[in-house]
Amino acid sequence: MELIFVRHGQGEHTLDIPSSLQITDPSLTIKGVNQAKLLRNQIPLTNKDIIIISPIRRTLETAFIWSENIDCRKIVSPIVSPRMFPILPDRSTLPCDKIINLEIIKNDFPTFEFDMKVPLHIWSNGINVLPESEFIKVAENFISDCKQLQKEKIYIVSHDGTITSYRQMISGQSLTRKDFPQETEWFQFSF
Repeated sequence: MELIFVRHGQGEHTLDIPSSLQITDPSLTIKGVNQAKLLRNQIPLTNKDIIIISPIRRTLETAFIWSENIDCRKIVSPIVSPRMFPILPDRSTLPCDKIINLEIIKNDFPTFEFDMKVPLHIWSNGINVLPESEFIKVAENFISDCKQLQKEKIYIVSHDGTITSYRQMISGQSLTRKDFPQETEWFQFSF
């Protein structure tokens, strides 16, 4: 099995940092939309593919645009929602990284499914500030669940800190913020 982690396209929350990080529910920019469209050629999807998506608008929009006209399975999961990297104690989730209401997701992305195996507290709070030991348990369970899907490839549309956290856990390497993926950059892992 291959897990391919893809960072979302450019979001509105990155245009005027640090003040833009206070935007609630930011969308993709025009550049972000075009980056998501480019994924269609860079990583073509088929109807047999599965995409697991963070419950944040910019990731949902990236997956929606990338998979347009492809009837692949799209699963929304907070296990790949934003994650602070490195984890800093006593910090809270920024407005731009808060999980959006499930009813809004159902309304705006009606063809997307929800990963209901995830505990409710993670649906509410995400993985952003989970202590490292808890994150590792959640991430290991997520990878195990992906293996049970018995697919050759599973795509995961997520965030720079989340992808870097998974990369560090999977590879055993120590990574830094310098290792963050760029917009729509991807990393592939074989299991």
